[in-house]
Amino acid sequence: MKLYKINSNKIKKAIICKNVKSTIINKQIKKTYVPKAGDVAIFKVKEVGKHTRIQSVGGNNKFILSGDLIMATFGNRYATGQMEGYVPKTYHSTYQILGQGGAVGVLRSMHDKFEKIGPTTLSLVGYVVDESGHIINTKYLNNEVSTLKPLSLNTNPKVILSLGTSMDSGKTTTAAFLARGLNLARKKTAYIKLTGTVYTKDKSMVRDYGAKVSIDFSDFGFPSTYMCSTLELLNLYDRLIEQVMPHNPDYIIVEIADGLLQRETSALIHNKSFMRNISGALFSSADSMSAISGSDLLKKLGCDVIGVSGLFTTSPLLVQEVEQQSNYTVLTGKDLMSKEIINTLEAKLNYSKFENKMAVNI
Repeated sequence: MKLYKINSNKIKKAIICKNVKSTIINKQIKKTYVPKAGDVAIFKVKEVGKHTRIQSVGGNNKFILSGDLIMATFGNRYATGQMEGYVPKTYHSTYQILGQGGAVGVLRSMHDKFEKIGPTTLSLVGYVVDESGHIINTKYLNNEVSTLKPLSLNTNPKVILSLGTSMDSGKTTTAAFLARGLNLARKKTAYIKLTGTVYTKDKSMVRDYGAKVSIDFSDFGFPSTYMCSTLELLNLYDRLIEQVMPHNPDYIIVEIADGLLQRETSALIHNKSFMRNISGALFSSADSMSAISGSDLLKKLGCDVIGVSGLFTTSPLLVQEVEQQSNYTVLTGKDLMSKEIINTLEAKLNYSKFENKMAVNI
């Protein structure tokens, strides 16, 4: 087996590979090895399209040009407003950048708005290996594989989900605004983004708005969570919770990417083990009808909807429609960023507790 070492100065490293120290590559297996999500490889940029940059190790966005060598990982992606792509099951002469944080795969579909520009294409140079010749996988690099165990959470801290109708419905903004309001109310907040595709913008935003600690799935080496099993997601969630608990948060905001109908999101909200420790949810939407219908779905699953928020709250008419056609509390950005939001939260959560107690007694 012949291995090659590449000068690290010639490689632009994506942030998902931040813990990868090796620049040793195996070129011989590139046509025979079937990659797994998280496998690290060196790619050569063929043609720049939609992705003109990658998010580098320091968090800044680094421009890429034809001929550049980049270190990234194979990964899947589900993004209704962006791309759908998968880890290939066979060798391909051309791969595509699926996410700016370093997820690479084979494109299956793309939003029409990117039709003219197309994806950024790559060729595979070789797989990154350790000194023993084993392929490095970010999901297992410096991470012990653990088995799922019951969460140790009880009534404190309170876990609030940030859910929505789809990507770009306002979930992260809602989480960030809530972190700001709770910070003003002198409450410690932790933020976890449980699912999505690697890119640190969301956790950085919520941190900047006041979260004491802000982490996501990529901190455990996941280039994305698309196509993960529910058991793997529950195990990941448990490990993320363990990371924030030493900060003694009063509230933990957990954002789940995409909409309620998406594969992993749907699996989680239907999972009793996951929902058992959830205090309530904030539901974000771009329009009034989906704000109501999505919240209704959550209620049917037994999830308490603390309030509805998101893009629709920028339109007074849409807010009016929700208020007239439902009993859900509309929370605008101003509401969420006020220290008075703690009163709304406590009133809603205490009422839910009272309702549950009454239901048990009946």
